[in-house]
This record gives sequence, structure tokens and C-alpha cells, in this order.
Amino acid sequence: MSENNKIKVFEDKRVRMEWNEEEQDWYVSIVDVIEVLTGSDNPRRYWSDLKRKLIAEGSQLYENIVQLKMQSADGKFYKTDVANTKGILRIIQSIPSKKAEPFKMWLAKVGNERLDEMVDPELSIERAIQNYRRLGYSENWINQRIKSIEVRKALTDEWDASGVEEGLEYALLTDLMSKTWSGMSTSEYKKFKGLRKENLRDNMTNTELVLNMLAEVATTDISAAQQPVGFAESAEVAKRGAKTAKIAREQIEAETGKSAVSSLNAKNLGQQQISLIKDGREDE
Repeated sequence: MSENNKIKVFEDKRVRMEWNEEEQDWYVSIVDVIEVLTGSDNPRRYWSDLKRKLIAEGSQLYENIVQLKMQSADGKFYKTDVANTKGILRIIQSIPSKKAEPFKMWLAKVGNERLDEMVDPELSIERAIQNYRRLGYSENWINQRIKSIEVRKALTDEWDASGVEEGLEYALLTDLMSKTWSGMSTSEYKKFKGLRKENLRDNMTNTELVLNMLAEVATTDISAAQQPVGFAESAEVAKRGAKTAKIAREQIEAETGKSAVSSLNAKNLGQQQISLIKDGREDE
């Protein structure tokens, strides 16, 4: 996912957004907004019905709807209807919801934060740290997570230089690496942890984060040395890079006698941290 393509969170619901540099505005996934406002189990159907209603009323809003590829819950990228901030605000007016006003205030806050971060990029890192602290993650985990973002960015930069296309090809390579080092594809890994739309890395233990980073660092370094061209050659490099993490995982498991791949997710990582503190083992 590029720097301009983000997943924001409003009241524990994800909202996919993409920053348009030319317009200096966010384009927001409409079905995500509808899910937030209505709690609908089928926001796509809700949006389909609403579109027909708007067209029947002669609304010009639909003419300003565009489609962008955004990451779905399965990790792959699909085209979805999006609108800029002005369009989203007009859509909100058509949806009866007690969350409408809080969401509009949140959307304005997100817009202001983006402009602030363009002036000072360090602000985005600091905000991420504060969000993780608010969610109860340990300082050690947060440090690993922030480092993993840097590592991932270096890898995607290398893929871009190798001619790998952002979106589906990124997702396929990520899947390949996950399968190689952990034994599970991204979707299998998320299912193992009981996740649906949540970010997999945000639900990894320290050990899993480190192993995933090792796979990505090794892949980045091998790619920089070998200079693969295109997806097929990059896939071979990705497999070799991820194999280093597989070897490390197997060594850890041999030494500890337990799996390095955990079913723990964000909900119980915090509980585990509390137990460690009570046992006096947090710094071990």
C-alpha cells in the first residue's frame, strides 16, 4: 500500500482512503462510510439502493463518483466507488445516522492531519505511536511495529524499481513470502488469528513481527544485489528472502519447543502483556 493509500479507523471501523496530490483531498471508500454510519451487514447493497435513489431524484452527485483500486479484506486490490471529501459529505446527508456528525468531525480532523504531516512527516509517525499506546500495546511492540513500517516501505520501493506493479502483484508477493516463512498465506494467517478486516501486522506478536521483518529485509537486500526485472524474477527473490525467516523460525521453535507463529491477536496481546507485568517478566 502506498503512502497516499491509507486505512483510517473510526470507532474501530476501517475506512479506506487515498490522497489525491493534485486536488489535495482525500478520496474515501463509500461502502466503508456506509458501513460506519449504518452498521449494515451489506453496505454494498445499501450503496446500490442509495445510488438508484439519488439518480431518480436527479442528483448530480453520482457524476462525481470515481473508482479506485483499494485493498479488500482478503489482501487483494479491487475497484471500489470513492468520492472526495465534498462528495462524501453530500452522501452523509442522504443517510439517517446518529453517527453522521461525529463522522464529519472525524473526517475534517483526518484532512487537517494530512496537511500537517505534509509539512512535518514525523507527525504521522508520532500519531501512529500514540494510537498504538491508546490501544494498549507495549512500548517494545510499538518500537518493532514502527520499524516494520520502515522495512516494508524499503521493500515496496525496491519492488517498484524492479517493475513490480502496485496492487495485485504486491499482494501476490506478500502472500508468497508469508506462505514461505510462516507456512500460511496472508488470508490463512488472518483466519488463524481470528481476523477479518484487521491489519495482520497490527495483530502479530513481537516474534512474528521480527520474523516478518527479516523476510522483508532479506528480500530487499537480495533484490538490490540481484536486480530482478518484473514480477516473475522478483517472486524468486521474495521466496529466497522469506526462506531466511523460515530458517530463523524453525531454529527458534527448536530452541523453545513451541511455535513461533501465534494465534494471539490484538485483543489478547494486551492481556498477555498484563500477565507478563504481573509475573515480573516484561523485560526478559
